[in-house]
Amino acid sequence: MPLQAIRFRPGVNREQTQYTSKTVGTASANFQVTAGWYASQNVRFRQGFPEKIGGWHPISTFTYQGVCRSLFNWSSLDGNYLIGVGTNLKFYINRGGTYYDITPVRGVSTLTNPFTTVNTSTTVTVSHTAHGALVGDFVTFSGGSAVGGLTLNNQYQIQTIINANSYTITAASAATSSATGGGTVTATYQINVGPAIEVPLVGWGAGYWGAGTWGTGTISNVSLRLWSQANFGQDLIFCPRGGAIYYWSYAGGFSTAAVNATTLSGASDVPTIANFIFVSDASRFVFAFGANTLGTSTQDPMLVRWSDQESVTQWTPAATNQAGDIRLSRGSQIIGCVQNRQEIVVFTDTSVYSFQYIGTPGVWGSNIIGDNISIMGQNAAVLAAGVTYWMGIDKFYKYSGTVTTLRCDLREYIYANINQSQSQQIFSGTNEGFNEVWWFYCSANSTTVDSYVIYNYQDDIWSYGQMARTAWIDSTALTYPIAGTYNNTLVYHEYGLNDNTTGTDYPIDSYIQSAEFDIQDGDHFGFVKRIVPDVTFRKSTTSNPQVTMTLIPMQNSGSGYNSPQATGGTNIATINRTATAPIEQFTGQVFIRLRGRQMIFQIEGNQLGLQWQLGTPRIEIQSDGRRGNT
Repeated sequence: MPLQAIRFRPGVNREQTQYTSKTVGTASANFQVTAGWYASQNVRFRQGFPEKIGGWHPISTFTYQGVCRSLFNWSSLDGNYLIGVGTNLKFYINRGGTYYDITPVRGVSTLTNPFTTVNTSTTVTVSHTAHGALVGDFVTFSGGSAVGGLTLNNQYQIQTIINANSYTITAASAATSSATGGGTVTATYQINVGPAIEVPLVGWGAGYWGAGTWGTGTISNVSLRLWSQANFGQDLIFCPRGGAIYYWSYAGGFSTAAVNATTLSGASDVPTIANFIFVSDASRFVFAFGANTLGTSTQDPMLVRWSDQESVTQWTPAATNQAGDIRLSRGSQIIGCVQNRQEIVVFTDTSVYSFQYIGTPGVWGSNIIGDNISIMGQNAAVLAAGVTYWMGIDKFYKYSGTVTTLRCDLREYIYANINQSQSQQIFSGTNEGFNEVWWFYCSANSTTVDSYVIYNYQDDIWSYGQMARTAWIDSTALTYPIAGTYNNTLVYHEYGLNDNTTGTDYPIDSYIQSAEFDIQDGDHFGFVKRIVPDVTFRKSTTSNPQVTMTLIPMQNSGSGYNSPQATGGTNIATINRTATAPIEQFTGQVFIRLRGRQMIFQIEGNQLGLQWQLGTPRIEIQSDGRRGNT
């Protein structure tokens, strides 16, 4: 019998049933099978053909504390490449792989004999009236004397809050006696830490004004710690959502903490609270979204304020400067923004605005470009090839002059398997080298990010899989995309071929599975004798790369898989590379034996140093009657 080519449509599609996703060939003896893809893991498409994605590797052996939620890179005037790393516990500058703690200080106090030790215990109680600390906060003690055999001049993370006037820390070693003392101690407190995940909150004060029934409170989520950051020349401006604006000066060095922008020389009406900060490409204005109203400490989640041109400190509007503000009207809060060509695309929870520089007297003008539009979270939007893409609460969107719904072949699958209560953890990023936008999210039963979906905007196709990441950045200033991991490390992506998250190489499990395809019109059984593979192992570093190809037969769609082994058949074939010169060679054909009315094709690999790409395999198949012999 002649060989029949299996031609697969590019992209993974789960919008229909697995059987509907196939395309029927002709009913002639020489039909060609055309099938869609239905499931994937660690696979992308290159010119329509599936291949394993690249590996990842730590940028250094150093780690940070907390869950990284924000990455931003820029360079100093003397050529240092810097990365701002915001976690739920601290804020760092990464230079050359080393993390420098520049977390701002919220207060410094002088304490007298604040420490109480217990013999043989590492727990130390600290007395400080109205300390204002939270569990997990960091405090550094200096200038103190020994107490209970311990000298506590160091940085500690607060373990428990006893009351408003005392808390506990854990010493590096156990006390040798029970005592109170320490002499005159300077206590330096970093800003309060934030949650690593969204935490449900019930009762008075939860949610926005007017939400819920009077007297019963409402149910809301405590926002996890999210950061926004942008460079101002070689310096950095950053802001925790719902917090103050901080400024770090490169000239001050890496051992100097960032300071509240309100304390800078010449500061005038700098916002004391904001949800999101941004520095415009046009004329370098600093924006504060969801800022406090001018002259008050009251935060307005729909207020946009901006500084004078080329200024971090001047926020007081005057005839002699370009500082100003606009209050947006559609929505209840501003979520975030993206710089797009000659405009800033601003998202509220219901609408999309375009901000453009118009000069004096208005300075910045805003126009609604989309209404009744949603966005999952602050980091769910990204710019790729001049187009803004973002993930809404029930579908994807794009803006390229007009706001439109982004066609998605995985929409139902993704939104049926997403934890909406952790929507603020969702983040997006580009992988420009492969024309891709990635979104990472928490699956339905997870409170940590464990899944991703990829959109290839050049080919308009989708794929998906599972991967644990916390933040992402892609930039022409970087050789590779960089992602944050739950191992408290940053890793280069598309680096090598293996999973090296922990510093040890592990194979990356990769596979893709087709939808069901018919044998002729689906009314005949087919008998498959052999597969002629079409695959390349180009760029593999292992000496014997291999993949497994599997044909899964079914008696009818929905009948469950047949077991060829139960009838003396086999449906699994291993394909090996046999030579690389003068051309790459691999297993020429493999003999199998199976029957079915519908079949599913799968290719998978799980090997160190493996890289593969599938082409157009062929199968030898013949009609085996309407009833078959299974």
